[in-house]
Amino acid sequence: MNETTMNQTVLISGGSVAGPALAYWLHRHGVTATIVERAPELRDGGYAVDFRGEALDVLDRMGLLQQIRALDTEMDDAALVDAEGRQYATLPAAVFAGDLEVLKGDLTRMLYEATRETTEYVFGDSITSLHQDDDGVLVTFEHAEPRRFDLVVGADGLHSRTRALAFGPEEEFVRHLGIYTAIFNLDNYLALQNTGRLYTAPGKAANIFTARANTEARAAFHFAAEDLEYDRRDPAAHKRIVAERFADEGWEVPRLLREMNAAQEFFFDANAQVEMDTYSAGRIVLLGDAGYCAGPTSGRGTSQALIGAYLLAGELATHHGDHATAFAAYEQQLRPYVSEHQALGREGAERFFLPAPTQEILDMLAANAPENTRTEPIRLPDYTTA
Repeated sequence: MNETTMNQTVLISGGSVAGPALAYWLHRHGVTATIVERAPELRDGGYAVDFRGEALDVLDRMGLLQQIRALDTEMDDAALVDAEGRQYATLPAAVFAGDLEVLKGDLTRMLYEATRETTEYVFGDSITSLHQDDDGVLVTFEHAEPRRFDLVVGADGLHSRTRALAFGPEEEFVRHLGIYTAIFNLDNYLALQNTGRLYTAPGKAANIFTARANTEARAAFHFAAEDLEYDRRDPAAHKRIVAERFADEGWEVPRLLREMNAAQEFFFDANAQVEMDTYSAGRIVLLGDAGYCAGPTSGRGTSQALIGAYLLAGELATHHGDHATAFAAYEQQLRPYVSEHQALGREGAERFFLPAPTQEILDMLAANAPENTRTEPIRLPDYTTA
């Protein structure tokens, strides 16, 4: 690689998965990135995330695969229960776990530890404006002084501020899948062992799964609804919405609602996809969910983030900082892969609320799980000689 022509200042908005993964690969190609993250510190909450197919190859090339495997949730099959808690079917692990599954908070921390000495992290801040010209991008921040960068990467998720500033308002690109999800941490009060329980009702589902060697648990509420109006930054309002939807449900739902109200680590959002005609605008490019979210029902968001980061950094190195050519090559390689996963996400949303599925149906879903019927593989170039 000719480092004298490689873009040397890259700002990444978002410090979850895609952003730190990109920072790792940029450093491997001789570039030190700056990551700005709105949260005041690393986010430790969240549900489990899956790695599938070529994403495992990326982790292996990062030298992190064995460390990640050590954090595998090792989830067994889970039980589907009725309102009285009676089991009526078994949910095979292949339906809800990928080739490898870890808690998102554990993954975020591992990526941070792998990059913190080679990446500038700025927590508790966010981008407020982007002004690009032929020589770079002038970025203003909510708190920090303005700075110029050669490139800006939006890796800031479904509700990307970078995308809104560079491409337009969210409603132009985000497609709602008709499902809302709340996730929160709690004690493993059911004393489950590497498994979970799932309760379903028409248009609703509630579940609890163990975490961190059964010392903790993660629970979730899901419900079907069209676009709801609410303040995205008001967790108390989110909890009220969920409580109203599940007020009359049986099983462990009343206890889970109490646990949710007390939870400090809590997430609530719509299941949605991001559809864009292009992933870049001048010197600004999108990565991961910010540019091509496939939706939680696809089971591919984390894999897309890791693969996208690898390709973006590699193409920038290959084209020696010619960002326009690099961005085009990155998108050309990734778009067919994204399109297939977005189709999986839409299909998953359509069948999400199965009415009391039989064991035969669940076994069929397991047989057709993504790790058993793979989409077309994506080629991962070897960028070591770029």
